[in-house]
Amino acid sequence: MTENLDRRRLLTSAVVGSAALAGATALGSLAPEAAFAAGEQAIEPGAPDPNFAEGRITGISAGMLFVTGSDTALWRIRITGGTSIWKLRPTTFEQVAVGDGLYARGLRLPDGTLAADSVWVNIVNVHAHIAAIGRNLLHLDHKGKRIVGHLVPGTSAARYNNTPAVSDMSMLRVGKHVQVIGAWVPDTNEVQIATVYANA
Repeated sequence: MTENLDRRRLLTSAVVGSAALAGATALGSLAPEAAFAAGEQAIEPGAPDPNFAEGRITGISAGMLFVTGSDTALWRIRITGGTSIWKLRPTTFEQVAVGDGLYARGLRLPDGTLAADSVWVNIVNVHAHIAAIGRNLLHLDHKGKRIVGHLVPGTSAARYNNTPAVSDMSMLRVGKHVQVIGAWVPDTNEVQIATVYANA
């Protein structure tokens, strides 16, 4: 609890006292899996989490992301010097673009903006079967729809049977079920793969 309060105090001071934008500090985990984790506070069942936002970026201005949520909620998300940004890998505010999708966690401020602690851009979490394997490609079947997964040298990794992540993809097999966390290429059926989870 003390850690949570300290993080909120630091994040609030970053919003109030800093004009610096971008950066990627260690305020919480930026691991892509953290985007799908439960929030730090207990939320009433069925109630929205006031410190979480998701949607597509419709505008960017002076360190602020304007986002339309999938439920048509409109968000103003403030990026500060303490915001960590993930877009396939840890990155900077300059790499975020209009049309990108995002998840963001942070602190809801009195003016309604969300001071972002962590932002995950274009992140997807897909359960699928491998339909085909090509050079640096995985063709995935997700509920009858085809997804093209791009293996990114130096970035993509596989975890077999919950072992540590490795760059070796040789144990992936056609027909096997996998979970893929990666970065969606907006308005396509393509994903850049961060991690593939599979049973060897």
